[in-house]
Amino acid sequence: MTAPCIGGPFRVITRPFGTAWPKACQGGLSMRPEDGASRLRSEMPKLKTKSGVKKRFKMTASGKLKAGVAGKRHRLISHNAKYIRQNRGTKVMSEADAKIIKNFIPYGL
Repeated sequence: MTAPCIGGPFRVITRPFGTAWPKACQGGLSMRPEDGASRLRSEMPKLKTKSGVKKRFKMTASGKLKAGVAGKRHRLISHNAKYIRQNRGTKVMSEADAKIIKNFIPYGL
């Protein structure tokens, strides 16, 4: 029989310099409490932000979503000047679209 770890499974234990660990502690600290329930399952996992949303949208100071306007990449000769002028920069997204996108950014941008 080997001696149990000093101080239990979750305490950080120290030893005097030059002394050996007990045989039961040589594998490192146990990640499971003695009742068998996993400590790692006590917290919910972190949610990931969609990487495409991080690249395409910004949040305004009031919490609205800002996005670049579509239709500005190529074939601009076939559009009139008013169309090109009005689609400059970014626009604030509608509430219906913003609600969908906010599901992909659980902690904001």
